[in-house]
Order: sequence, then C-alpha cells, then structure tokens
Amino acid sequence: MKKNGFTLIEVLIASLLIGIAVVSLIGANISFTKVNGFGTDLSTAEFLIEQIRELTTVVEYENLSDYDSSNFSPPHGVNGEVLNGFPAFAQQVFVENVSASNFETVVADGSSDFVKITVKVLLNGREISETSWIRARY
Repeated sequence: MKKNGFTLIEVLIASLLIGIAVVSLIGANISFTKVNGFGTDLSTAEFLIEQIRELTTVVEYENLSDYDSSNFSPPHGVNGEVLNGFPAFAQQVFVENVSASNFETVVADGSSDFVKITVKVLLNGREISETSWIRARY
C-alpha cells in the first residue's frame, strides 16, 4: 500500500514548530517596540538638555545663578520659550560654583570663575538623563 500525505504526528510537529516561531517573533517585536520607545525618550531628553546648554551659553555669567534649582515643566528651549510639544517632560537645572583646581569641589557662590551646570530631564517624574558641564567666566 502506497502512502500519500502526512501522518497526524508529522502535522502536529509541524504546527508546533510554526507556533513556536510565531510566538518568538511576537516576543521579539514586543522587545523591539519597548527599546525603540526608550530610545525615543532618551533622544528627546538629550535634545532638552542641549536646549539648556545652548541657553546657558548666551546668558551672562553673572546671571547663571538665576537658573539654580529651576524646574521647567513643560521644558524650555534655547531662547527661554516654552516647548509645549513635550508636556510629559521636565528640566531641572542646578548651578554650583566650583573650585578652579578641582571641578568636583563646590565653593561659595561668587568665589570662583567656574560654575558647574547640571541638567536633569524627567519624563512623568522619572529621571531619563542627567548631564553636567563647566562654564567659565570669560
């Protein structure tokens, strides 16, 4: 007797293998979507940090302390304008005078020609990114 076709066991194994492949692809897609979302949030946070960095380059050195402990929600742009397109984000700005010989050592306000500016970007209250830089009186 000649057999044509597949046995029930062969069909079940093939179906199982296809099911495992589909579930794996769905799991990978979910992971890729989460990573892509986090990447977008991080990219936005870096953009918002750069806005404050550019803003602090045009502000007179003597006026930088005005930004200490500032919280911008919604965030602000290069010219101090409100960026309404990012309502879930916030920028926190900290300005500290630092020693000329060691930028990690905080000194009294006005006693140094160097300040360390730190910006934290939060998304719905959760910190996404933080960056610091030094600005000198020139």
